[in-house]
Amino acid sequence: MDIIPTKNLEGILYAFKNGYRRCLLEGGTSSSKTWGALQALTLIAERAVDPLLISIVSESLPHLKRGCIKDFFNIIGESQDNNPYYSKTESRYSRPNWKGVIEFFGADQSDKVRGPRRDILFINEGNNVPLETARGLDIRTSRFTIVDWNPVSQFWAHDLWLPDYASNDSDRQERLKSNYYIHSTYQDSRRVLPSQVVTDIESYRDKDPNWWNIYGLGLIGKIEGLVYPDFEQVDALPLGAYFYGLDYGFSADPTVLVKNVILGDKLYSQEMFYDYSGLTNDQIARKLSLLKIGSEPIYPDPNEPKSAEELRKFGFNVLEAVKGKGSVEYGIQKCNQYYQHWTKDSLNCIKEQRNFRFIKDKNTGELTDKTTHTWSHGMDARRYAVGSYRFSRGKPNTSTQKRRR
Repeated sequence: MDIIPTKNLEGILYAFKNGYRRCLLEGGTSSSKTWGALQALTLIAERAVDPLLISIVSESLPHLKRGCIKDFFNIIGESQDNNPYYSKTESRYSRPNWKGVIEFFGADQSDKVRGPRRDILFINEGNNVPLETARGLDIRTSRFTIVDWNPVSQFWAHDLWLPDYASNDSDRQERLKSNYYIHSTYQDSRRVLPSQVVTDIESYRDKDPNWWNIYGLGLIGKIEGLVYPDFEQVDALPLGAYFYGLDYGFSADPTVLVKNVILGDKLYSQEMFYDYSGLTNDQIARKLSLLKIGSEPIYPDPNEPKSAEELRKFGFNVLEAVKGKGSVEYGIQKCNQYYQHWTKDSLNCIKEQRNFRFIKDKNTGELTDKTTHTWSHGMDARRYAVGSYRFSRGKPNTSTQKRRR
């Protein structure tokens, strides 16, 4: 492995070697929290002299597959496919010359959470893991626990383990002795970050002060004015009449397709693609074909009628989304009329919903009706669909009769 030391990597190894019970990683985006933790655990597994079980956990297995598991194999320079040391079925990595075994599982897998004890635990993005699950995992860990998070708000790691949140001096001293805390920002990883990433992060300094405070400076923020404050995660969409929302994207924004179904007072959604490659309409049509989308209605951004017409010529049932004055507010209200659900593999949209909020007026400090663009793409795709679906059901689109190429 070709490892470039970072603040988090060095801090984790120091905490482990010096007998700390936990290492707590709080910081902004691109500060190498997760990457540093995975590097440290790989080194520990490789160099262990006694058998060692290491569990890496995040909110769900899809989240792990797109995050920690992918990063782990990049770190060790191997592929997951046809790898003799990795069981995809068990999400477990074991080498004959390593004493350490690394397993991955989601916090929603109750059999794993309550399964055998482990020596080392890493809870990735701990603020998205429930308190009782995290506490149970930590109790069943004999040696060392790592937790990392972006400081979106105060949560259980602050309440349980950070010295500054102790209820008395005795508790504070015990926390200082047991828990090693590392604060980091993108500045601590500049030597390994592409310059464009640094530029992108710093561009939000004035555009979105709350985002900058949390993700740029790594300081505890407070996400006020969430547009969609509540939702749950499900394994898959239930059966029903499916309909889609499409945000075309442009420039640096992704193209997003969201599949939806409404059952009673419940809205279920799934992120079908979230693509930053600057898709043309031809490429979007190709992706829709690969998803085997038939006559189900698709509601795209109403401000791009030419793009909608091009997709109709490919044979897709592209209908007009509600537009005009008040349509955004109406779409938001329609979504909030339902109990909202996302499938667990809708990682980008889940992250958006957790951060999508109304922006404060810089002068008055009051919330406006404007929303954060950064977290809007999947939210817009879903809104186009949900805000328009009831109006157009049963109305055939006569322009979809042409055969697809």
